[in-house]
Amino acid sequence: MKFKVHYLLLASAMFLANCSDDIEQPIEEPGNEAIYPPVETGQANTTYSPAFAGQTRVNGVKTQTPFTSTVLTSSLASPWGITSLPDGRLLITQKGGTMRIVTNSGAVGNAITGIPAVNSTGQGGLLGICIDPQFSSNRMIYWVFSENVAGGTQTSVAKGKLSTSETTIENATVIYRANPSSSAGNLHYGGRILFDSTGNLLVSVGERSDLSTRPLAQSVTAAIGKVLRITKDGAPAPGNPTFSQAGALPELYSIGHRNPQGIAIHPTTGELWQSEHGPRGGDEINRVQPAKNYGWPTITYGIEYSGAVIGGGIQQQSGMEQPVYYWDPVISPSGMTFYKGNNIPEWQNCLFIGALSGQHIVRLVIKDNKVVGEERLLASEMQRFRDITQGNDGALYAITDAGRLYKIQKQ
Repeated sequence: MKFKVHYLLLASAMFLANCSDDIEQPIEEPGNEAIYPPVETGQANTTYSPAFAGQTRVNGVKTQTPFTSTVLTSSLASPWGITSLPDGRLLITQKGGTMRIVTNSGAVGNAITGIPAVNSTGQGGLLGICIDPQFSSNRMIYWVFSENVAGGTQTSVAKGKLSTSETTIENATVIYRANPSSSAGNLHYGGRILFDSTGNLLVSVGERSDLSTRPLAQSVTAAIGKVLRITKDGAPAPGNPTFSQAGALPELYSIGHRNPQGIAIHPTTGELWQSEHGPRGGDEINRVQPAKNYGWPTITYGIEYSGAVIGGGIQQQSGMEQPVYYWDPVISPSGMTFYKGNNIPEWQNCLFIGALSGQHIVRLVIKDNKVVGEERLLASEMQRFRDITQGNDGALYAITDAGRLYKIQKQ
């Protein structure tokens, strides 16, 4: 079943935001985009001060170009990752351990077999996915999953060939396992994967949440709490950064991450950006640079779920990077993508992020590597948006934990 939600914004002194917002006057109109009060009005969990202006609760923006949102299907089962095939169809992972191909009209294909078993308890399962840049000729797919191993579970990366019948993954092989494994819980696997411009894989890995594993986000001898850069065969990628500490794993790209569930390449700078779940407060957007330390758990803008201070209760430390942007209270940012093209002019190069607990899609306007505007889209849908991608047709496609696939495009 399909249904549409229409969003119209009037070109006048007042703008109509998406269906959940009230009409209000813009407070400033720099260039072609009106500026509104910050979209976040809830009480913060802390009294921590940002490191610089615009690091949190930046002014709001509202899309002026009319666009529509269509639910293509509601029959997916806990979808987690989404990517486009060369013909425009969508390849989607489901948390329980299956993949499905969905057409642009919303027809859902049969479950694809041949995938190694996943541990789908807690936050685990079949997670992020991407296809080979030469997929049209080699049909190779790469994915992240939580795997049962000796000593517990871990974040693992696998690859395999999609059969010509599109019914199975042939010769599925685990190419990388993020050590150490953990038996302490089933949280914070991270789990996004994409190709960089050199044909190597970038993978985000969580620090597994437990107090015993959390400090390993700062350890260069452990692969958890990191962004990794590996080859198609799972080896450390050529040109990886060198960390100064002894024994550093050669696959490390950046360290000090909590639960990074989104990564995306900026369309003009080519730099890696990342979304990361904070604890109670302190969700982050980071511009990830090689060999940099992003601070967790030494610095954070959040507190424990109990309300206790984390570590020394500090937000800045020499040698550790500041997030480009953070949220308090949290929105639980997950999969994300940059918008390329000019079908909707004000969206060009904006960062779109699925919000889980926030139950909306975030649009961040970024200029000179700083966030200068924030918008909340599809908030009236009350969905936990797990991942979002831009299709070959220029539309945005978003999946939700409840099993929906949305298509968002110019009206």
